[in-house]
Amino acid sequence: MDYKRVLTTIYNNVVSEENKGAIATYIPELAKVDSDNFGVCLLNMNNEQFGVGNWKTKFSIQSISKVLSLSLAYQIFGDEIWKRVDVEPSGTPFNSLVQLESDFGIPRNPFMNSGAMVICDMLVSHYENPKEDFLAAVRELCKSSDISYSEAVAKSEASVGYRNKALCNFIKSFGNIKNEPEEVLDFYFHMCSIEMSCQELSQVFMYLANPNFTTSTGDNVLNLSKTKRVNAIMQTCGFYDESGEFSFRVGLPGKSGVGGGIVAVYPGKYCIAAWSPKLNEKGNSYRGMKFLEAFTTETEESIF
Repeated sequence: MDYKRVLTTIYNNVVSEENKGAIATYIPELAKVDSDNFGVCLLNMNNEQFGVGNWKTKFSIQSISKVLSLSLAYQIFGDEIWKRVDVEPSGTPFNSLVQLESDFGIPRNPFMNSGAMVICDMLVSHYENPKEDFLAAVRELCKSSDISYSEAVAKSEASVGYRNKALCNFIKSFGNIKNEPEEVLDFYFHMCSIEMSCQELSQVFMYLANPNFTTSTGDNVLNLSKTKRVNAIMQTCGFYDESGEFSFRVGLPGKSGVGGGIVAVYPGKYCIAAWSPKLNEKGNSYRGMKFLEAFTTETEESIF
């Protein structure tokens, strides 16, 4: 497969069409990003990397980081995590409080804001220095020390994160948050503020595509069984209440973030990352979704 040709052709087609959607202005710092940014990068099993557009420009990965926190918690706690967070698609917006009442504080899945907060709470309990230790683990995955939080984005999210604060306190009232909500929220806001490029995202997520992946220290991240389960949750829950649409149109496990990033994996073949800040009405990158649908259609490479 001539990935470079396919990436370039589809990129040019998407760029030539209207860039619909809107930037996530409800986080003030994200509103400052140039909406015309658009990049894509693919890394395959032969360690061949192909990029186009703004593929080396860093951006706030936001909820894409929830896959990393889930994977690290899964590595540490094993199946114990499923006692505190479910694995079902929600069918509701990512910041919904509705189901927590009926589900007694158990979030539907770890990619909703509420579910990610429970995972963060577990990591806060485990790590001696949660923010520093989590960032070190992510750097090992990427095999790069050039990964950092954006303090400006974290501060910006905290300044307007009223619903997230309500979610965390509401879960705390059910006893499913063990630490102080302020500490969990500080970790959560920083986790979402991590900045990476499409190039770096395609590298860091190869542990879900390559069964022989090892970190910079030579360690495995997840065994095959756990990798399969994380990919399954990405397939069914990675795009909030548009997860079914992404599965239908693209056919790959993936995860989006309101910073405009999307990462998707084809187990045993490649990892691909796309970034375009304008979001559709469901909170997913308009151009990113369009590009990935065209990519798996053109290559005829999807898991379905």
